[in-house]
Amino acid sequence: MAVEIERAVPADAGEILTVQRAAYVTEAQLYGDPFLPPLVESMEQVRATIGGAVVLKATDAGRIVGSVRGRLSGTTCLVGRLVVAPDRQGRGLGSALLAALHEQVPQATAFDLFTGHLSEGNLRLYRRLGYRETGRERMDDHLTLVHLRRPGAPTTG
Repeated sequence: MAVEIERAVPADAGEILTVQRAAYVTEAQLYGDPFLPPLVESMEQVRATIGGAVVLKATDAGRIVGSVRGRLSGTTCLVGRLVVAPDRQGRGLGSALLAALHEQVPQATAFDLFTGHLSEGNLRLYRRLGYRETGRERMDDHLTLVHLRRPGAPTTG
């Protein structure tokens, strides 16, 4: 895989949003909800997030093919919007992005994220990477969020 993972810059917001929307179409179909937050987020919101959080992008030959976000809340890194372009899914890119985020936020004592209860592929990925379910939150009739946590790297010294 000739993919490079690095910090996103504000100029990447449009391309990250395009990948995000493409990646979340299947989630919208799965839950029967075309208004999932990642699908209605604006480019300005993505740009602001890039300025205030750790946003990583995966590029291949200049094309952004994936992204993930992390923001510290106390000592916990809140992980969000792990997205991989549909034509690149299933090739380890999501795992690589999460591993890179874990390295980029070494001070985090834990990493928290959530996904929908029907998103079996996501749940398998997160569990394989050491995330464990911490609870469920029913949002409405068609969506229950599954919250997961992974311990951070132990600190030495």
